[in-house]
Amino acid sequence: MKTLICGGRIIDPAQNMDEIGDILIEDGKIAQIAPKIIEEADQTINAEGHVVMPGFIDLHVHLREPGFEYKETIRTGAMAAARNVPKMQQSTFCRSEQ
Repeated sequence: MKTLICGGRIIDPAQNMDEIGDILIEDGKIAQIAPKIIEEADQTINAEGHVVMPGFIDLHVHLREPGFEYKETIRTGAMAAARNVPKMQQSTFCRSEQ
C-alpha cells in the first residue's frame, strides 16, 4: 500500500530538516521525501498548512500509583497514552472512565 503526504512542513531534527515537501510511504515505511513527488498512491493526504514530524514521547510521566489512585492509575494513564490523549486532558479522560 502506498500513502502520499503532500505539501506539509516536514520537520525532522535528526535529519536537520525543516522544509515544505511530500512524503511517500510504501508498506508502512518511508520510501521517499522530496519537494514534489508525482506518483500514484492508494491514499493521498493533503498536509498543506500542517506540520509532519516524527512522533514525540513524554519522558516525564507520573501515573500516581501507589497512593494517589483517585488522580490516575497505571491503567487509566496507559489508556490515555494509547488513545494519544495529551497530558493536559488525561485527568478529565481518566475521571470519565471511573
